[in-house]
Amino acid sequence: MKYRDDHYMLFEVEKINMNKPKVSVLMPAYNAEKYIAEAIESILSQTFTDFEFIIVDDGSTDGTWDLIQEFANKDQRIVAIKNVKNSQICVSLNNGLAVAQGEYIVRIDADDTSPDDRIEKQVEFMDKNPEIVVSGGKIQICDHLMRPLNFRSYNLTDSEVRASLFRYSPFAHPAVIYRLDAVKTAGLYNPDLRDAEDYDLYFRLGRIGKFGNLEHVVHNLRLSEGSISQTRGRRQEKLTLFIRIKAVLEYGYSMTVKDKSYLILQFCSMYIVPYSFKFWLFNKLRG
Repeated sequence: MKYRDDHYMLFEVEKINMNKPKVSVLMPAYNAEKYIAEAIESILSQTFTDFEFIIVDDGSTDGTWDLIQEFANKDQRIVAIKNVKNSQICVSLNNGLAVAQGEYIVRIDADDTSPDDRIEKQVEFMDKNPEIVVSGGKIQICDHLMRPLNFRSYNLTDSEVRASLFRYSPFAHPAVIYRLDAVKTAGLYNPDLRDAEDYDLYFRLGRIGKFGNLEHVVHNLRLSEGSISQTRGRRQEKLTLFIRIKAVLEYGYSMTVKDKSYLILQFCSMYIVPYSFKFWLFNKLRG
């Protein structure tokens, strides 16, 4: 089956889950042959089982698509999607959202893993807090072999998240869960803001409902040489500044004096401080 819409690129899907599961797990993948099996298995082994698993292959040139199909043939919860051509992460995510049937969307990346109780804990939290539209939790930072390095915690309450929203992203993108109806109302991912697409989406979701985070570890993040933060960090930083200004001018947010000072300082540091050092310092301070 093929779909085309103003918000999506052409893609192919082998089947659509019509059972209306509680959760749609959404994983974009591109040339992820090395790690994707481990990522898929971490979802299939979840204690919470009422989910569909939407995996979007973005025109991979390695064995990623073959592995996805292999898993899909073994587990009927997997919905395998293949973009007709490589279209980048925002389009892949929007294509997955186009066929999602769940009340909640749980994100994961193709080179990371999730603890066995991740979905169970996040669904319980969202069910108990209907005013929250997006939430995440603590993440474990690992090396490329998934050996634990440290933990990264995030602010827990809506007021705490909003107080720091202009200084750093309130969630690790592959660790979030959000309401499908809310993200459709917010307008999906903006392909023009690739590399910081999640940060922009959070600002738009924040106009619809509240933020929140679990104090539990909900995600294991793999650091590798190919990660966006390391390969396109400077572009990501520039987009982050742009999105903060956009949030004030278009989304109706207000900056405090501290926020404005931080914005100016970050802008100046872009041309003085090497990004590799800033990336190291960020992980050190957030750990």
